[in-house]
Amino acid sequence: MLTPDARRRARGEMTLIEKASLTSGANFWNTKPVDRLGVPSIMLTDGPHGLRKQGGAADHLGLNASLPATCFPTAATLANSWDPGLVERVGEALGAEAAAEDVSVLLGPGLNIKRNPLAGRNFEYFSEDPLLAGMLAAAQIRGIQSHGVAASAKHFAVNSQETHRMTMDEVVDERALHETYLEAFRIAVTEGRPWTVMSSYNKVNGTYANEHRELLDEILRERWGFDGLVVTDWGGNNDRVAGLVAGNALEMPSTDGVTDAEVVRAVEEGRLDEAVLDARVDELLTLISRTERARAQGPRTPDGAAPVDLDAHHALAVEAAQRSVVLLRNVRGTLPLGSHSGRVAVIGDFAASPRYQGAGSSLVNPTRLDVPLDALRDSGLEIVGYEPGYARRDGGRGAWDSPSSVRRRRKAVRLAERADVVLLFLGLDESAEAEGVDRTHMRLARNQLALTRELTALGVPVVVVLAGGAPVELPFAEHVDAIVHGYLGGQGGGQAVADVLTGVVNPAGRLAETYPLRYADVPSSATFGRTEATSEHRESIYVGYRYADKVGLPVRYPFGHGLSYTTFAYSDLMAGREQVTVTVTNTGDRAGTETVQVYVEAPGAAEGAFRAPRELAGFAKVTLDVGESATVTVYLAEHAFHAYDTSSHRWRTVPGTYTVLVGASSRDVRLSAPVEVDGEPWAIEAGELPHYVSGQVDRVPDAEFAALLGRTPPAQDWPVGRPLTRADIVAQARGRGGFGGLLVGLIDASGHLLMALGRPHAANNTRFVLDLPFRSASRMSAGKVDEAMLDGLLLMVNGRFWSGVRRLVPAWRAHAMAARAPKKD
Repeated sequence: MLTPDARRRARGEMTLIEKASLTSGANFWNTKPVDRLGVPSIMLTDGPHGLRKQGGAADHLGLNASLPATCFPTAATLANSWDPGLVERVGEALGAEAAAEDVSVLLGPGLNIKRNPLAGRNFEYFSEDPLLAGMLAAAQIRGIQSHGVAASAKHFAVNSQETHRMTMDEVVDERALHETYLEAFRIAVTEGRPWTVMSSYNKVNGTYANEHRELLDEILRERWGFDGLVVTDWGGNNDRVAGLVAGNALEMPSTDGVTDAEVVRAVEEGRLDEAVLDARVDELLTLISRTERARAQGPRTPDGAAPVDLDAHHALAVEAAQRSVVLLRNVRGTLPLGSHSGRVAVIGDFAASPRYQGAGSSLVNPTRLDVPLDALRDSGLEIVGYEPGYARRDGGRGAWDSPSSVRRRRKAVRLAERADVVLLFLGLDESAEAEGVDRTHMRLARNQLALTRELTALGVPVVVVLAGGAPVELPFAEHVDAIVHGYLGGQGGGQAVADVLTGVVNPAGRLAETYPLRYADVPSSATFGRTEATSEHRESIYVGYRYADKVGLPVRYPFGHGLSYTTFAYSDLMAGREQVTVTVTNTGDRAGTETVQVYVEAPGAAEGAFRAPRELAGFAKVTLDVGESATVTVYLAEHAFHAYDTSSHRWRTVPGTYTVLVGASSRDVRLSAPVEVDGEPWAIEAGELPHYVSGQVDRVPDAEFAALLGRTPPAQDWPVGRPLTRADIVAQARGRGGFGGLLVGLIDASGHLLMALGRPHAANNTRFVLDLPFRSASRMSAGKVDEAMLDGLLLMVNGRFWSGVRRLVPAWRAHAMAARAPKKD
């Protein structure tokens, strides 16, 4: 066992080369051991909503198929439960499955803020609100670590888009950085106490997150008290030495010794204090010690795996999905369905082939899969038939107008004409939501919209069932009778949706994000994903409901919205600085669960101040039988009456008369009460920021954004004409002609071909290559591309083709000969 004394002795006996080697991976998933000192290798693997451990030996690129594991609802889905207790139980199951497979670090939860609906990885994140995201992440961390498996809160920080994510500079003002983008991490770290944090690929205000001393040292460790290990995102190391100095202890995956040599040289040349390296080694040894219980657990089955009750975990996956389904609309009591509903037509490809998770590093191989159509057929409803109605793979490319698409729609319409109610399954397909790519619009596929128009024209009640991990535009919302959103419900989501539709479960999910009427209503819509070098957060603190409520913007569904098959009344509000109590009564005809949401409106926030009009300050759930009442206590957030003061660089109480608002969404306020807050008088600076006072941040002028930042922002796009370097990404060769243009063209063509062949995951992985820095060619190729070969490649890309060939070919030959040479004992 690596006791503190043993760790000190081990580190003291290590050579410089061993220390450098220990802080980089052995392969794609494992750390390096130091056998002579009793330091074992440990495994880190993906798993925000299910374990993704590769079967057999881990390959260097992490591409082998993963072992079966329970696929729980994604974070975007679980967030709709607003239930930390449920999320902690899911975390416990994740930790149990990880421990059973000798996994020491589970790479999750993801808790970045959902700044824009098009971000390709939104399905992996909880919310647009930092309080909700932080509390749920903290709960999942506690659950995972209860089994001795380390959780890894990610991606730290301001990882708000996938486009050019490995070099993108997120330009954000200090106040928004702390109030919006860091606050969820602060809560997760201080309340969940994760043993690891994963740094993000991107830069934050000009500095790579992994090299950002203010983020990793001053804020994460000194202010928040983090005592764990910081690990890079995979391939997210730009300068290994700078990362070590900033506070990053572990680089993943292996770079085949390339960066180990850089560390050794830096120490020998006096550019890196060996004491810094020692501190990082200590952090890794501490992690190994903390996770020893998971690696040593038993008893084990004959095949070597610790026992896990997969049936119980599947039941939990179903329960988690049930409690996260959101009923968005229900007119004329259309739902729940029952014997009174008559003949039911099931239409939509997603009914038979469900979307239940996202794509990329979190893709789980489920132990089983509940299909909505099967669950509905077993429910007792009179199902008169099923038709796919559309082909999900071709919906965005105009194929909905092809003869085959027309035939599908006609068959679906003929089935609907025989029914008394239509269940229409719609959603985003596999290519729309994935790591490495952002969506290009917020619309559903055109073939799905065309089908919806024809079905709603029949006059038959239509119930839409949605699948997807982020908001979509819903132009048909007022023309259908009900909308049920299952989000991405994991392997039990099909049963969960059927249970909600038939009333076996009374829906209790509440939206953890705002649904705009149209994408143009999002304040970052004009620039998101459209610039090359930087992503300017001109909206500052006004993300999601904070923006919409500030400017009085109509929305499709507000933050916190969700309907029930019963009704609730609120009364007897009592509000103070630390807690709020309110009586909630079930006034309907069936038992149900309500989410009591508490918002705080700061003095002058509605107008005349650089403040959101209201901010979530606490929440609680209560389950009530018919006619039952309960007094609900909601404890208010630490920063409920604070704002971040950029002059003193700290949170400060803003004194004055606040209004505490209690209700069922950010716009469904049932009760309010004043609360007087004392404190040192101070004013939020807003003299030169009229758009931030008014909230009209969709059109902030350059000069005002510069005034907010306190500096001139860097250029938004890549410089034209300069030679590309190792830190530049492959996509920057686009339009340069020659070998560089050919390289990008081949990658583009491969992606298009794979998409046409119906392989969206492979297509997205191909396009992911475009965002890789050239340095990755040597660091992530298992030694197949060395530094000299990389220099030759860059010469070729930069228009010096033959010079590059003359550099690359001899280096390749020398490398090949060395690889074939007999190894010495």
